[in-house]
Amino acid sequence: MDPEFGVGTAPRKRASWRTTLLLAYQSLGVVYGDLSISPLYVYKSTFAEDITHSETNEEIYGALSFVFWTLTLIPLIKYVTIVLRADDNGEGGTFALYSLICRHANVSLLPNRQVADEELSTYKLEYPPEVAQRSRVKEWMEKHKKLHTALLVMVMIGTCMVIGDGVLTPAISVFSAVSGLELSLSKDQREYAVIPITCAILVFLFALQHYGTHRVGFLFAPIVLSWLLCMSAIGLYNIIHWNPHVYQALNPSYMITFLKKTRKSGWMSLGGILLCMTVYPSLILGYMGQAAYLSKHHNFDASYQIGFYIAVPGLAVITVMLVTTCLMSVAIMLCWHRSPLLALAFFLFFGSIEALYFSASLIKFLEGAWVPILLSLILLAVMFVWHHVTIKKYEYDMHNKVTLEWLLALGDKLGMVRVPGIGLVYTDLTSGVPANFSRFVTNLPAFHRVLVFVCVKSVPVPHVLPAERYLVGRVGPPGHCSYRCIVRYGYRDVHQDVDSFETELVESLATFIKLDALFRCSDAGEPRDSSCYERENALTVIGSNPLRRHLGYDDSHDGVSSSAYETRADADSVNGIELAAAPAPAIKKQVRFAVESRSPGVDERVLEELRELCEAREAGTAFILGHSHVQTKPGSSVLKKLAVGVGYNFLRRNCRGPDVALRVPPASLLEVGMVYVL
Repeated sequence: MDPEFGVGTAPRKRASWRTTLLLAYQSLGVVYGDLSISPLYVYKSTFAEDITHSETNEEIYGALSFVFWTLTLIPLIKYVTIVLRADDNGEGGTFALYSLICRHANVSLLPNRQVADEELSTYKLEYPPEVAQRSRVKEWMEKHKKLHTALLVMVMIGTCMVIGDGVLTPAISVFSAVSGLELSLSKDQREYAVIPITCAILVFLFALQHYGTHRVGFLFAPIVLSWLLCMSAIGLYNIIHWNPHVYQALNPSYMITFLKKTRKSGWMSLGGILLCMTVYPSLILGYMGQAAYLSKHHNFDASYQIGFYIAVPGLAVITVMLVTTCLMSVAIMLCWHRSPLLALAFFLFFGSIEALYFSASLIKFLEGAWVPILLSLILLAVMFVWHHVTIKKYEYDMHNKVTLEWLLALGDKLGMVRVPGIGLVYTDLTSGVPANFSRFVTNLPAFHRVLVFVCVKSVPVPHVLPAERYLVGRVGPPGHCSYRCIVRYGYRDVHQDVDSFETELVESLATFIKLDALFRCSDAGEPRDSSCYERENALTVIGSNPLRRHLGYDDSHDGVSSSAYETRADADSVNGIELAAAPAPAIKKQVRFAVESRSPGVDERVLEELRELCEAREAGTAFILGHSHVQTKPGSSVLKKLAVGVGYNFLRRNCRGPDVALRVPPASLLEVGMVYVL
């Protein structure tokens, strides 16, 4: 990016304390509404095994000690203190960690990585590239391709486990909260009250999602805040009233005593303690208060077990934690450039704790934990098959792409014509002419006067600024009117609708034509050195308003964009091109590309190219997409035939096609059949 043209962006300002408090308040109703209800079932699940309560209270103190140190070590120290520091422009989670690792080391399996992506404002590196290049761990990981696959599979496992847990978590949380009514209901009434009330609350909650997460957060934040305050107050009361010495349980030696006395039953009960990892201060007081009460009431009723509902999340959650620990260990070495010994210490310390809980959770597999695990495995298979075939299709396209010379020679062939309009050829390739275009012109010997090869690609950042979204370049000489446009999206970006994309694409092409003219000629009208700017096949960032103002672009509007354009020449724009919207009753927009013939470095060829772009836009736009069918090579294994020939084609037929995902108008769609033999 050239700072002369204002494409660069200023650093983001630090959020004010008011904004932080507002977001924290709002998150209470969204996140902590689920996390803060663990006291309802942790002790019940923990003591559901064959654990007796002695007068010394060692079992209760041991359980409280496990709860306290689990809350302290994993959520507070591991996540809040360490993991949250490895954020990706404010985004967190398994996928954000993977994105950070892919930026700092070439371990991504996607082959469409470009040097230009590293110039994005959100493409932040912890250390300069020259420092990162000296990492031996980075070189070792980049050299072994199997590690790339293993890393991706690990990320997929973590993501699928989150989804599998999230499918059942709302029902578990609401059911646990409503189960408190059992204390005031008879045994006959429980059957007809708890489950119907749970279902009604779930329907109500999901109906509210239509209004947006922020509104739901504001609605439930006061309720959750009141719950946390009441739980803290009740905990303090129980500590003072029943057992002020319960703080002794914070001694970690009680954990050892607990396991020695309870043996297998205590190890199995760790799956219940795992459920406590939620909101820290209020829960600590709540659990201490519960322990103080139980220390004086040993007839704790464990006859009623939540069973299935408690066992369901006891394995999915801890698997995600293990995945996070592994990814964080890699990020410590690659992103923070810390010693491998430090990363190993992090992995061994937190990994051993989580492995203990993981082993205890395995016992719950047949009691219900298999449900999210099975769902996660199905999702994992879908993700892996889709990703694997996508990579193979990309490699097939790279191998079968046609040369630029073939494209330029088409105009000289007998019977090949250029028809009015703009042709947008969608492709996954970031370079070269895709095979589906050669199939198109072979069967229909004509293509549009303005040809644009469009590649919509994802980059390992959460967001791409609109001013940096478009990479535009030429395919061939200026007279051929063929361009390449790479549209970059982050993994948290929402794709544009076709109307706004089409309008911005035409504006970006016109801006690029003028920018290209400036690069070709100096201010004095002399050609630049060819080493400064490669005129053909070069890609330029197009998008910011300062850049367009520098080039004479004027945007004056009082409404939304329109799709109709017309060419004008008037007193205000002599020898210029103006793209203006057709008049509407109350909404008008004029987008003007003013190119004066007196401008240095601008000649009739630039004016003609802009005029052709304007006329082509007026003639209409066609969207040329590939309609692919995948089949396996003869002699392929049965597993590959099932995964590719059956699984992928089934997914492709039952998923949204590219035309739906890109919101392409059916009247403007041209599909080209492609058979991929993998």
